[in-house]
Amino acid sequence: MQPEEIVQISPLIRRITAGNASVFTGPGTNTYLIGKEEITVLDPGPAMDSHIDAITSAEGKIKQIVVTHTHPDHSPGVRLLQERLDVPAYGMLTETSKGQDRSFKPDKILKDEDIFEETEFTLKVVHTPGHASNHLCYILEEEEFIFTGDHIMNGSTVVIGPPDGNMKQYLDSLEKLKQFKLSKIAPGHGEVLDSPHEVAEWIINHRLQREEKVASALKEATKGNPESLVSRVYDDVDSSLFPIAKASLLAHLIKLEEDNVASKEGDDYVWKGFT
Repeated sequence: MQPEEIVQISPLIRRITAGNASVFTGPGTNTYLIGKEEITVLDPGPAMDSHIDAITSAEGKIKQIVVTHTHPDHSPGVRLLQERLDVPAYGMLTETSKGQDRSFKPDKILKDEDIFEETEFTLKVVHTPGHASNHLCYILEEEEFIFTGDHIMNGSTVVIGPPDGNMKQYLDSLEKLKQFKLSKIAPGHGEVLDSPHEVAEWIINHRLQREEKVASALKEATKGNPESLVSRVYDDVDSSLFPIAKASLLAHLIKLEEDNVASKEGDDYVWKGFT
């Protein structure tokens, strides 16, 4: 197996992509090394020794670990890294996320607007629930980079899987990012993205267009569920992706219920109409 490459993407940021490529992870999970001499590791990724080898081989002294969220391709590497290095790890845990990665035991629970004041840089914490209730983005203020984990990915839209995922929170969190001064997105999967505000706006509009299709399909059928509606709502994607699409479809249906245009009856959602 080829050693994982360490890619310099800015003066303060290096990226290492884990060898866990899949339909969910694209080319693999991105781990970021922030800083030159004292390193903050962001998202050590899955529990893969080869990936931890690449992280520990990088120049500089690793000081600490931060995670965007506790899905299995982002945080389990924390435990392996801490077995080699006596460094603290930080992130967020919520009631609905506690079972995702039981090996993740943060030394401190982070909250929105927390700041890491380091010698070389400042890292700002932004709570962005939606994909996961405990999802955090981090802004490297000196370079105006935002590390978005799975909040924004390059190459695919994000799965919103209830009950931990929430579509309304996801849209609100995307809107929230537009208040910050940002120049680049360093996503959890894929290459760096330019124009963060425009990217966030595009995703919001894309999701709202999908919501219109959900509402239209539900109105036409009068009632339905992810199983009965998926082929109509996602008629623009390959049917092999329907099992994944059903999670986000459920999140859209829950949002319609929260918006009081649908109601839940048994396993189905029933169209009520806009008031």
